[in-house]
Amino acid sequence: MSLPDSRSPGKQSSPGLQSPCPQSCSVVQLNVGGHVFTTSLSTLRKHPDSQLAFMFSSGQQSKLPTDAKGRYFIDRDGTHFGAILQFLRTQRLPTESVLEVYQEALHYDVRTLVKQLQDSAQLFGETVGRQQFISRVPNYLENLEVLVRVARAEAIAARHSAVIVCVLRTEEDLGRYDHAVNNLEEQEVVRFGPWKAPPTAIDLLDCIKMDVEARGYKVRYEPHSSDRGFLFKTNDGFLYKLIFTWW
Repeated sequence: MSLPDSRSPGKQSSPGLQSPCPQSCSVVQLNVGGHVFTTSLSTLRKHPDSQLAFMFSSGQQSKLPTDAKGRYFIDRDGTHFGAILQFLRTQRLPTESVLEVYQEALHYDVRTLVKQLQDSAQLFGETVGRQQFISRVPNYLENLEVLVRVARAEAIAARHSAVIVCVLRTEEDLGRYDHAVNNLEEQEVVRFGPWKAPPTAIDLLDCIKMDVEARGYKVRYEPHSSDRGFLFKTNDGFLYKLIFTWW
């Protein structure tokens, strides 16, 4: 006479909630913005000070929403979540989409990964070099918004629209600012600077171009010359034309 099976027929544990393993090694399924992943609680809790570890701690795990199949649901784009899991499992750093993975590491507060990515060649120049420079240019982000707004306003029934950018490298350039603007005959000007850092006006223009293009626009810059034949020296970094191409 055989012993009865202790498992109740027809009852299966939900893939996202509980498994026969001890809690620390339970296999769980995640739905991160429609991307499905299978991992363990021990992996998610590998860095105790991270947001992921907090989300899946014993006190918080039961509060997480689940999808129709019982998988834990995280309402965030999961395109690069696999790279986060790879690091938690193997300590391997991503070699592609590094900036995007870095943003995800910041969101989930995986500090070890954040630090290692900041030290990587791909991000060092951006975070330590370019972003530190941008932070020393007064009102850089606000002026970037104005620049895009002006360009869009000029885009009606036109393939190109141009915005005049005045780049003031030093405090001494401020004394020439009024004279330059007076020669523009009421054209709207977006002013950047002055700043206290080694990069040049061309470096700043490259930063502007990179950040505008990161928003999906196609743009280039060139020295600006007025209809009166007035041209400021480009090596001083003063008046430039930022040209948007719409189609």
